[in-house]
Amino acid sequence: MRIRQLVIAASERDQLASQICEVFDLNIAFHDPGIIYFGLENVLIPIGDTFLEIVTPVKENTTAGRFINRRKGDGGYMVIVDAEDLDQEKKRVESSGIEIVYESQRTEEDVTARTIHLHPKQVGGAIISIDKMKPESAWLWAGLDWKEHVNTSNSNILNGVQLQSENPKEMMSKWEHALGVKGNSDLIIELKDSRIKFNEISDDRGEGITAFEISLKDQDLAIGKAEKLGLVSNEVIKIGGVDFLFN
Repeated sequence: MRIRQLVIAASERDQLASQICEVFDLNIAFHDPGIIYFGLENVLIPIGDTFLEIVTPVKENTTAGRFINRRKGDGGYMVIVDAEDLDQEKKRVESSGIEIVYESQRTEEDVTARTIHLHPKQVGGAIISIDKMKPESAWLWAGLDWKEHVNTSNSNILNGVQLQSENPKEMMSKWEHALGVKGNSDLIIELKDSRIKFNEISDDRGEGITAFEISLKDQDLAIGKAEKLGLVSNEVIKIGGVDFLFN
């Protein structure tokens, strides 16, 4: 199991996408029309074979819209992990008592995508989605030709996410049950090529995602571009209510 996609919920999609692509030398791959089911529009940006998604509410009373209001602005919204055996993970989640609030399967051409979303109130901090693609090299949420849009001139992959909580140890315990992976004494759940870290609350936005971790070839290049756009505070790149930390 590994982190494959991280999601920002934002009131304005296009400006954020432009900023992220400029700072990290990335390209937009896809806008998924199917996400209108949730009252949203989106954009998918590949980072190696991982993905950053921005979702924007376009209908009233959406989960993402309520999230933006609750967290006082844009922010990290969802963590999507790629599982080796989704049937096994689904059975494990159900046996743990965590409710699956959404499940779907979609096939386009020779690609089949399956997903389950776990109840965010039972996990805390963010929506967890456990997904599986066939073939494994595909990622249907980013379209069929996402590989044509990959730019690795500076960005390698997204490889971590950080969350804050009044009780980070308790939140980690919930995520351990959700993912079936034990964390360590540093309050980190180590996944394949990625990690999830839990911290004490450090601002007035309540529990939730505070940072995405990204692997870069040239960190100074990204910081320089972000500074020109006014997106650096205390030497940290901040876009869409999320700190982008180098890992």
